[in-house]
Amino acid sequence: MSRPKTRVLRAADIRASAFRFRHPLGGDGSEVVMSMLGRSAGLARVGVNLARVPAGKEAFIHHRHHGEEEWVFVLEGEGMSDIDDHTETVGPGDFIAYPAGCAHSLRNIGGSDLVYLVGGEVLRTDVADFPRHGKRVLRVGDETVFVDEAACEVLAPDVEPLED
Repeated sequence: MSRPKTRVLRAADIRASAFRFRHPLGGDGSEVVMSMLGRSAGLARVGVNLARVPAGKEAFIHHRHHGEEEWVFVLEGEGMSDIDDHTETVGPGDFIAYPAGCAHSLRNIGGSDLVYLVGGEVLRTDVADFPRHGKRVLRVGDETVFVDEAACEVLAPDVEPLED
């Protein structure tokens, strides 16, 4: 009988897998160093990532997923989360829930790195809006496309009701 592949990620491997991401719509204000823990350990339906945001930066620009839920658990540093129409200051030990349909963003407002675990659903198909940029992203599998929100307006022909 063969032994199953281990699902334990060692700290050195997590550090070695880290990559820097800057959101394409975020300009110089967006920067996060991520390690994709869940994917690296073989999870396909749940995302779990370790994130580190430098002082003065935001991880991902303000966005709203239509299908996926997300969460954040702060480990170190101080952040500010815009959640729909209000703002919350967060720090070590705080948990943030972003249900589907909730517009949100997280930025580092402290003098050191903001470090947190972030996770959520990994649906095959998702739509997300970037309300401050007028953009929408459509994702199916590994393919992602940005479009102008105006291009996604519902197209319905003018119809006339039938008369009896």
